[in-house]
Amino acid sequence: MKYAVNLWEPTNVFRNFASVFPGVFNPEAAEAGRSPKVDIFDDGDNFVLSAELPGVGKEDLDIDVKDNRLTIKGEKKLGNKTEKERYLRVERSYGAFERTFFLDENVDRENIKAEYKDGVLRLTLPRRQDEPSKKIEVN
Repeated sequence: MKYAVNLWEPTNVFRNFASVFPGVFNPEAAEAGRSPKVDIFDDGDNFVLSAELPGVGKEDLDIDVKDNRLTIKGEKKLGNKTEKERYLRVERSYGAFERTFFLDENVDRENIKAEYKDGVLRLTLPRRQDEPSKKIEVN
């Protein structure tokens, strides 16, 4: 399956900042935190995409298929921040994310199925059923 990924791309200014102040800003870590990690495999009848989305609610996901692109958008929210909570350190990533995958022409776009359980999104992309070849008799 062919796919492409849209990731946030930090500018050179940020990379230079990171080299001057190591440990303060890590562009690679920022990229990794914004995009869900995925596994993509072929089970013979379908392509299956499995994305890790811990802490993301089903209602915060948007899956769209347009032309030959499958886009997964969502947002991981920090939660209910109260006056009593005083965060001393926040290492988990929060905010909006988006990934786009280019679909193979053999994917049946009309019958893609999505399941979400225990923080894992599973998309089943069935292969298009080719019409059986028709023998043409020559007269």
